[in-house]
Amino acid sequence: MNFWKSFFAAFLALILFTVISFILLIGVIGGITAEDEVIVADNSVLHLKLDAQITELQTENPLEGLPFSSEGPKIGLLQLKEVIKHAKDDASIKGIYLEVSYPMAGFSTIEEIRQSLLDFRKSGKWVIAYDEVMSESAYYLASAADKIYLNPEGEVEFNGLTIEISFFKRLFDKLEIKPQIFRVGEFKSAVEPFILEKMSPENRLQLTELANSIYGFTLQRISESRNIPVEKLKEISDKMLVHNAAEAKQFGLVDELLYKDQLTENLKGRLNLSESDDIKFIKYTKYRKSFSSYKSSKNEIAVIVADGTIMPGKADDQQQVIGADTFVEEIRKARTDDDIKAIVIRVNSPGGEFRASDMMWREIQLAKKAKPVIASMGDYAASGGYYMAMGCDTIVAQPHTITGSIGIFGMMFDMSGFLGNKLGITFDEVKTGEFGEMYTVSRPLTEAEKNFWQKNLNDHYDTFTGKAAEGRGISVEEIKKVASGRVWSGAQATERKLVDVLGGFDDAVRIAAEKAGVADDYKIRFYPKHKAFLEQLMTQLEENAKTDAIKSELGESYIWYQQLNKIKNYQGTQARMPFEIQLH
Repeated sequence: MNFWKSFFAAFLALILFTVISFILLIGVIGGITAEDEVIVADNSVLHLKLDAQITELQTENPLEGLPFSSEGPKIGLLQLKEVIKHAKDDASIKGIYLEVSYPMAGFSTIEEIRQSLLDFRKSGKWVIAYDEVMSESAYYLASAADKIYLNPEGEVEFNGLTIEISFFKRLFDKLEIKPQIFRVGEFKSAVEPFILEKMSPENRLQLTELANSIYGFTLQRISESRNIPVEKLKEISDKMLVHNAAEAKQFGLVDELLYKDQLTENLKGRLNLSESDDIKFIKYTKYRKSFSSYKSSKNEIAVIVADGTIMPGKADDQQQVIGADTFVEEIRKARTDDDIKAIVIRVNSPGGEFRASDMMWREIQLAKKAKPVIASMGDYAASGGYYMAMGCDTIVAQPHTITGSIGIFGMMFDMSGFLGNKLGITFDEVKTGEFGEMYTVSRPLTEAEKNFWQKNLNDHYDTFTGKAAEGRGISVEEIKKVASGRVWSGAQATERKLVDVLGGFDDAVRIAAEKAGVADDYKIRFYPKHKAFLEQLMTQLEENAKTDAIKSELGESYIWYQQLNKIKNYQGTQARMPFEIQLH
């Protein structure tokens, strides 16, 4: 009897301890994250440190900054643009100090930030860029500044773009895993990493032209900012004439070579401060909380953000998954809300599952009958991402945007060799007809099953190209000339009638407001809305615990675990970009 008393007493104490600990944890986090009202001091400098992952829309991480948070800093592009826009008209902000070495963002995202910085400078205020090392994309961003300063022993990477693709054929050969491939289009090369050891000639052609298009525009923009002819910039890049800080200054890529104390003196001079005065820096995260972007207007432009891989079901911000069910629901609500006068679909996606893409396209068609729907493309709007955009009234893309990839592929993994020869597991089956389990990894597909999948893909390709032709107002024959799964830059896509306007997010919002007849009076709201704090907290704690455990177990192999997780999503019919691009 005493044993049970002791057991229940201990069990009750454990429950109470857990509940109290959780309440205390919430209190501690609440105390840490709660901030007093932010007052921006006069003569302040907005400090933008952009060595972070830059996503489309910033989701607040309740554990950010805490010791047990395993996630690095994230910055939302659309919120960053709001901050720079507000600082432009804030009399307390005298200038921007930009610190950037390795931004984790594509060139279209970088271009969006550049345009915001250039707009900020129109107010007469200054932008100063400084760091010890600048990558290619960091320098491109810094080129929007009035002055670029570099540490005397620093480096600037200025040697062109490289597109790199990982290939897994040898891995699958060793594991005795056989990808079974179905595709339509000579350029639908998403499956190449699984069946080849290097690029096909067709893939090499499209990637070479893509890289040249993106870099050509990048050099043009740098030329305008730095007043250096494009031909000279190309020579510096092609021959890699800049090896150190002194050469970066010699060729005009940077203005001065300064140590940090010299930079401080420079900033104090701009602010009319004495040597003993401190510079009043205010960081991005804090400045964001100093103002509200709320605007009183009865006319709303709904910005629905689609950032990540397209999959059926619900959205998952942590995994960057665009859930078709979530997206369809958001479009439907925006369509039926009379206060919402126009919709901007902000697409940053390499594509994903075909039927999920088609579900979202259908909802966009319904919305388009009720109000203007404008597509704004980010770094990627390819394949399934283009599928969403092609149904909109107007498509706006950056010249650097990677888009197109109008094509379909499917893939099944035959793992019978791996399971039987490596693990000693075999399978057998009985069936009532000619066709067995269509989604199986335990045996190779029969010829009849392969024919079924190929016909299925051909039908989906006809659907894709037919709807693309309808959306773009051109013939199916014209669409097929630029389809076949080929990717294009935004600039190339505009020449081929796949995109209407070269521009950024602000241009897309302006077009939406004009088409809705509310150009002089509107407010912007972003969707989907953020989760409640407690829901975010619990999700983040669970995600951190899972990630930390896997990282601890796998060590440096964790990156390959992430790649294999992505491969799992490739089974079945895909409207997905033909590769994951790493631009260096």
